[in-house]
Amino acid sequence: MAPEAGARWRRLAAYGLAGLGFSALALLLLQLLVGRRLAAQREQQLSGALAAQLVLGEVALERFTPATLAAIGGLRLAVGPDPDPRPAAAAPGRRRGLADPLLQRQALALQRSLCRRLDRCPAVRPARQGPRGVWVAMASPLEAVWLFAPLPPLPGWPPDPLLLALALGVGGLSSGLLHLSHAVQRPLRRLEQALAGVNLQPGLPVVVPPEGSQAVRRLTGRFNAMVERLDRAGREQTTMLAGIAHDLRAPLTRLRLRLDLAPAAGLAADDCRRSLADLAALERITSQFLRFAGLDQGEPAVLVPLAALLAEVAAAAGAVPLELALEPLERRVRPTALARAVANLLDNALAHGASPLCLELRGEDATGFTITLWDHGPGIPASAWSRALEPFQRLDPSRGDQGHCGLGLAIAERIARDHGGGLEPRHGPRGFGVVLRGRSLQGS
Repeated sequence: MAPEAGARWRRLAAYGLAGLGFSALALLLLQLLVGRRLAAQREQQLSGALAAQLVLGEVALERFTPATLAAIGGLRLAVGPDPDPRPAAAAPGRRRGLADPLLQRQALALQRSLCRRLDRCPAVRPARQGPRGVWVAMASPLEAVWLFAPLPPLPGWPPDPLLLALALGVGGLSSGLLHLSHAVQRPLRRLEQALAGVNLQPGLPVVVPPEGSQAVRRLTGRFNAMVERLDRAGREQTTMLAGIAHDLRAPLTRLRLRLDLAPAAGLAADDCRRSLADLAALERITSQFLRFAGLDQGEPAVLVPLAALLAEVAAAAGAVPLELALEPLERRVRPTALARAVANLLDNALAHGASPLCLELRGEDATGFTITLWDHGPGIPASAWSRALEPFQRLDPSRGDQGHCGLGLAIAERIARDHGGGLEPRHGPRGFGVVLRGRSLQGS
């Protein structure tokens, strides 16, 4: 429990640091965007107040001396050509203090604003000593008079409380969205992809590593447990099915041997033929069991000329009315499995369809292919197609007496899925068709 708690605190610390980083970036952007606008508004207010002081002061200078005006109005005035003289105690070779570049830019901007507000353009000089501000020349009839106006520095640090609050809000929201994406959305998307790709065949479990928030971790753990249970149940079912079929092989072999020796013992020929037919039915069912159990899934994928493969399967069907319409295609498939699927389709068509039959091979793109088997029988209704693909489902109950256990279409459908496709029914002017879609497999 302690390692999980430590990891949780580390994740929270990481999200907190990310939130602080987002807040700092947002504060910088707000200072650049909003801080300049606030500084411009402050400059406009200052120039308006200063313009009013200049007008009133210039009117008062017509009746009062600068010293009297400074005492009455509480203004800081300077008289003479230089409003910022060198201190008396300064050494002769000592240079005056220089105004900082930011103050000079503020003084220039203030002068431009005053020129727009007044009917004249007063001189504005940055203060080089004393409080931070500028000296503005007043219109005086007798001597040069300067009015001092303090200038606060531009907004810097500490930042404006409103901007700081906005930046912290943006940082918190960004950190929350980051947490939502990394701890909830991304694990849920991975879980959704794993759920969509769950392979119910035995031996191929899909396990998702637990990550994200506690709720998502619990959901992932339950998903992994479900996949393990499904995989275990599939393996048990396959093992049981293969075991039954395998155990039947030995007594069936002994029974065939005895039937082969039966004519020599005086058993009637008709009884021997009927017994051999029953034995063939049992062997067919046992073979279908073993094929469905997937005992030959280790077949490698090889590059095969599909037209030649299908022609060979059609030739093995015997003398049946079968038309071939095969495109010369080469695809990487499991040839034995694919031939078995097509043979199952041919068996179903011969047993329940009507001649003539037609076997088509078409290429969909550079890797895809379709194999369609047409017959002129009634076909399988669309409502019963999904049931026909289920194992051990016989749409015709009488087929059980002919050695069929309802695995022909199920085996073909599993092989088609193993080749990246599936089985589809098709009704058209040529009758009923079963389409096997597939794609080239990677080499193995």
